[in-house]
Amino acid sequence: MTSLIDTISCQSDYDPNALPVKRAQELILSMITPVSGVERVFVRQALGRVLAQDAISPINVPAHDNSAMDGYAVRHADLSADASVTLKVIGTVLAGHPFAGELKAGEALRIMTGAVIPPGVDTVVIQEVTQVQGDTVIIPAGQKLGQNIRRAGEDLRANHAAISAGKLLRPAELGLLASIGAAEVSVYRKVRVALFSTGDELRSLGTPLEGGEVYDSNRYTMWGVLTRLGCEIIDMGVVPDNPQALEAALKSASENADIILTSGGVSVGEADFIREMMARLGEVLFWKIAMKPGRPMAFGKIGNAWLFGLPGNPVAVMITFYQFVRQSILKLGGQSPVQPVPTFGVPTTVALKKNAGRTEFLRAKLTTGPNGLEVSPAGPQGSGVLRSMSEANCLVILEHERGNVAAGELVQVQPMDGLV
Repeated sequence: MTSLIDTISCQSDYDPNALPVKRAQELILSMITPVSGVERVFVRQALGRVLAQDAISPINVPAHDNSAMDGYAVRHADLSADASVTLKVIGTVLAGHPFAGELKAGEALRIMTGAVIPPGVDTVVIQEVTQVQGDTVIIPAGQKLGQNIRRAGEDLRANHAAISAGKLLRPAELGLLASIGAAEVSVYRKVRVALFSTGDELRSLGTPLEGGEVYDSNRYTMWGVLTRLGCEIIDMGVVPDNPQALEAALKSASENADIILTSGGVSVGEADFIREMMARLGEVLFWKIAMKPGRPMAFGKIGNAWLFGLPGNPVAVMITFYQFVRQSILKLGGQSPVQPVPTFGVPTTVALKKNAGRTEFLRAKLTTGPNGLEVSPAGPQGSGVLRSMSEANCLVILEHERGNVAAGELVQVQPMDGLV
């Protein structure tokens, strides 16, 4: 197998000391392939899972030609393009109760939405345009042949894929599976993520803080986003800053997980023992991403597990997760294709300072102003200010080559809804 460094460094624009965000995203995704494990689950347990095999419909949906509206089932040959006609109503057709006879010339049937189209009928006229007089109905001129009829197999055709493998199963897909009678489906197993924080200064919740100590918030934000992504989480707690403890944690994680996710302690500039240890255990690259916040990041593989060593600052760890790890988990979990959360242009209410040569991510609030949508920063933007991440509902992404932004200029907005 070709090494990671050989595979990545052959890229003509690869520079680990100044890697653009988009290039880092492309390089990471190019390495990852879906897990191979597949399991059968009941449809109600499949929400949020990824379909591993095409779901083939054994039936046509709808199974029969049926009425799309409440109205009158008629023969188009009995109608006129220029004048109204009067037809005799000989009965009513309800959904689930097909008409036993056949419509003859000069006749009509009252028909309800979803009812099977009787023999001889080729057009349905909505009830709102008709007039009823006793046992007859007056049909206005100009009705189109075949109108208001849903054809058998119009939604799904028998022996064809109703849903293709790689599709994330949402509520609509559960209904679609139910419509073809599928009680169980094959889905990819959940992605297993081993999670730990590093740092002698970190303390668990419920423990009193001493001088210089802080509570470990990163593990909780990461637990939240991993849970939203449907991962199987292996929470390994806080690992102290020493080679033996870190090596033991990485070995254990690599034996049990698909992804090892760490925050702090493995960034560029750390003690030499980290690089040496990771070189012994696997192959890990240390990158400086041209971004703010979240510049240092480690990426690689230990055993069969992919490693993402994220920065330690609370906001930086969330931003790097959203931009690099999230899509990797989706691809590893079998989703195809993996699409980034869309961005769109919105005017900023304030001027923004920006240095060209890096991508900057601002926590922001997307609101509706007098002229439509507008966006403004959500408080202080320091990488340790987690409160502003809580108050934000979107990220403003200022592109790699962009400089200062004037108030009123369009900026690219990435909604939090979809990231989290």
